[in-house]
Amino acid sequence: QVQLVESGGGLVQPGGSLSVACAASGLTFSNYAMGWFRQAPGKEREFVAAISRGSAITRSSDSVKDRFAISRDNAKNMVYLRMNSLKPEDTAAYYCAAALLLGGGVSTLISSYAYWGQGTQVTVSS
Repeated sequence: QVQLVESGGGLVQPGGSLSVACAASGLTFSNYAMGWFRQAPGKEREFVAAISRGSAITRSSDSVKDRFAISRDNAKNMVYLRMNSLKPEDTAAYYCAAALLLGGGVSTLISSYAYWGQGTQVTVSS
């Protein structure tokens, strides 16, 4: 049974930093590209960042580029999202997801990801 469990969300002031993590189990983690997505109330889920199975390739959305960084530790079956210079518009539930991609690489598409966590809330407010 595949499980992805996010942690580390919380309340942070604008301009602050926060890291969220995702622990994976029940899959051969190093075979999967990993992604972070977010969903704000009343909005569609959107791509945030992704990392290839060996960490060689990362991609971030334009809205978080230069502020957020994705990383992974295949020895620990963990993926991380470091968020700096947070803005109120970054407020959302953050989800990690796993994708088995032919040829490696990353995907920004929700449909590419077979497994999802339950989400962790990040609130940016003063």
